Amino acid sequence: MKKKVLLLLTLISLLLTACSSKKSDVPTIGFVDALEDATLAKARTGFVDALKNNGFSEDQKNVKIIFRNAQLSQPVLGQIVNYFISEKVDLLATCTTLSTIAALQKTKTIPVFQMVAPTAALMKVDDATGKSPANRFGVEEDLAYIDTSFTIITQLVKPKSGKLVVGMIYNQSEPQSVDAMNRIKALADKLNVSLVALPVNASADAQLVTQSLLGKNIDAFFANPDNTVFSSFETIVKSCDQKQVPIFTSEAGLVERGAVAAFGADIYQWGYQAGEQAAQYLKTHKTDGLKPEMVKVRKRVYNPTSAKKYHIAIPASFEVVK
Repeated sequence: MKKKVLLLLTLISLLLTACSSKKSDVPTIGFVDALEDATLAKARTGFVDALKNNGFSEDQKNVKIIFRNAQLSQPVLGQIVNYFISEKVDLLATCTTLSTIAALQKTKTIPVFQMVAPTAALMKVDDATGKSPANRFGVEEDLAYIDTSFTIITQLVKPKSGKLVVGMIYNQSEPQSVDAMNRIKALADKLNVSLVALPVNASADAQLVTQSLLGKNIDAFFANPDNTVFSSFETIVKSCDQKQVPIFTSEAGLVERGAVAAFGADIYQWGYQAGEQAAQYLKTHKTDGLKPEMVKVRKRVYNPTSAKKYHIAIPASFEVVK
């Protein structure tokens, strides 16, 4: 009798061990955020909403999403991606350029669904033959929309005297930011606009650099697609308001936070579009038919409060930012 009881207990123990060691059938997503930011958070919300609308929700317990934020630290970004690789996540979702580059550098097999990030060429992740990583998916953007965004300034702002002067700051360590600055500089020359661009290395330096920029008698500030600008935007707005300098941008989310106007991607829709791709992959666990897409939703938007503050008349083609 005692042997039978011991055998039964052993069988139960083995069964429990087997059950606990079995890999869950629920797919796991590792979401890599480069920094905590109100504008970029819209992309994450859009991504999760797209999954939910396609039948994948943590509430229904048919998907698990692990969120990690690097707070703009490159070493931490690497650690986050390594952690997700060790956890054998089914896919990586990356928000902003830095997250996407880190993921593509660390894995060649786990599908990476990018958002709020540019083309492979702009991120410089193509190989020597110009071929993009085979595991790169999601939604990308080139810099063509920046031309329209910057040109808006020439249409809505009158120079204090003579030539229109526009200022901007950019992070030298972000390829997308440097490329944007170079593109804007070439465009400014064509438009007969004087561009004053100052480099910034970290969000902690943004206030000092912005104040230095405002001391150069600029007519407007242009907020380009840059993680440092995103993370320190409230500081930039405060400094510009004190000097009565309106802010224009290429990012709709920054208009909601105080810029006057923009032509750019809807960040929520950018994340949603990437989420739809990720959902398609989760349904089949195949990448057939998937490839990086250009962002689909771009808008001309304005902030009524900011426009009124600077007495700027906004064309009817613009819509109020939401």
